Amino acid sequence: MSTKNIGDFGEISVCEYLIKKGYTIIERNFHTAYGEIDIIAEKNNCICFVEVKTRKNNRYGNASEYVDKAKQKKIIASALLYLGENTDAQTRFDVAEVYYYKTEAILTVKRINYIENAFIYEE
Repeated sequence: MSTKNIGDFGEISVCEYLIKKGYTIIERNFHTAYGEIDIIAEKNNCICFVEVKTRKNNRYGNASEYVDKAKQKKIIASALLYLGENTDAQTRFDVAEVYYYKTEAILTVKRINYIENAFIYEE
């Protein structure tokens, strides 16, 4: 199974998780020259830009630790392009850690750790 397949599995799992929590999924895999935003969701008039990290375990650190400052800058730059002129919109940058296990060719979510306000935009 490719890392792209595993990443897609994680993103789909987080979309399902968010929908159950009352979010509306606006877009997935929003591409810009700066990079990609995995999920753009909305709840209570807040636009949430969600980075998904999918891992088998945390042997090499928590999945969220891989959203370093450089990655955060790319996500923020992409989010600003998405927002366009509407930079006063209420926004939030979240990270979703998806931990899974695999039996034969089937992936199953072990747990999702959803971190609201994982990082902030500072002008």
